[in-house]
Amino acid sequence: MSTTTENRVFDELVRPPATPVRAVADVLRLLGVLSIAVAVAFVGGTAIPLFALVLLGQLLPRLLGLRPALDLATGAVLLVAGWSNPLDLYRSIPHWDLLVHFAANGLIAVLAYQLFVRFISPVEQGKTVLTTAFGMSAGVIWELGEWFGHTFIDSAVVVEYGDTIGDLSVGALGALVAGLAMPLLTSRPRHPSE
Repeated sequence: MSTTTENRVFDELVRPPATPVRAVADVLRLLGVLSIAVAVAFVGGTAIPLFALVLLGQLLPRLLGLRPALDLATGAVLLVAGWSNPLDLYRSIPHWDLLVHFAANGLIAVLAYQLFVRFISPVEQGKTVLTTAFGMSAGVIWELGEWFGHTFIDSAVVVEYGDTIGDLSVGALGALVAGLAMPLLTSRPRHPSE
């Protein structure tokens, strides 16, 4: 990264929230930090690295200066995804896992695409294909993490074939929808409060 890019990223991080939506997204980031502390103090196991990833995902929209509504959606979905396991929502609410994978993979795919075009290769063609590929890749990495967690940390982590295929399929669909919606998700807001 160039010094100018590093400065711009730092400026985005320390800039006070300019809109109510950005302020709420910042509150969600604080909840992400608190979630790590709660995981360390009370939950343990796979929750600690999980909430570290949640916080990283919550920081990226702010660091990239993305639209406040996308920032808020990402922060909320990732926080809900993180807490869904310790609160046992994946087992207690039918199809909750699929809904979370759809939303989280879609948003993570948008973040991955934005990182790619800003820091690696600006592309104008193939946004949907790239976004879908990033989302599918994120899904595979996530499922590998679940397998690792199940095998080496906590056997309570669910790693069944049907669950994995369902998660990957719905995550890919979420990434495809996000790719199709990329112009809406990443365009500059029409109103300053967005």
